[in-house]
Amino acid sequence: MHILLNHINKFIKIVLLSILSVFFVSSSNAELSVEEIIKSRQALFSKNYSTAKRVQALSSKGDFEKAKKLMIEMSENYKVLIDLFPENTQEGFDTEALLTIWDEKDDFNALMQKASDDMTKLVSVIEDADDIRGTLTKFMWSNCKACHSRYREEH
Repeated sequence: MHILLNHINKFIKIVLLSILSVFFVSSSNAELSVEEIIKSRQALFSKNYSTAKRVQALSSKGDFEKAKKLMIEMSENYKVLIDLFPENTQEGFDTEALLTIWDEKDDFNALMQKASDDMTKLVSVIEDADDIRGTLTKFMWSNCKACHSRYREEH
């Protein structure tokens, strides 16, 4: 029972932190410097990538409860990212974002929203998936690839 309460407590903290992040970013973007905004989005994308790798590892091992919590976290991060691309953050501070983001802002925002929605869908289908790897590709990795190929500088 104690373990269950710890998991519930951690889940509630993640949800509250995500909600606060969304509120903080959208209400105070004007107060953040260009550098802070760019570094914030870089950190969130980096976090989502490392989290995605953990989701894959956990799902492959059948540890779906831990994976689902991370999926929800990633979903919330994508929502936050929508607000981290104001016009004045197109250059500088080692941003790898292509100007295409601002030229196609509605499409970019739609992709971030789709990535968020797909992570939520992944939560509901992952346990029943016959092909874990294929399901992760469809709902998680394909969105990463779509964003990288269209909106990020090549490495």
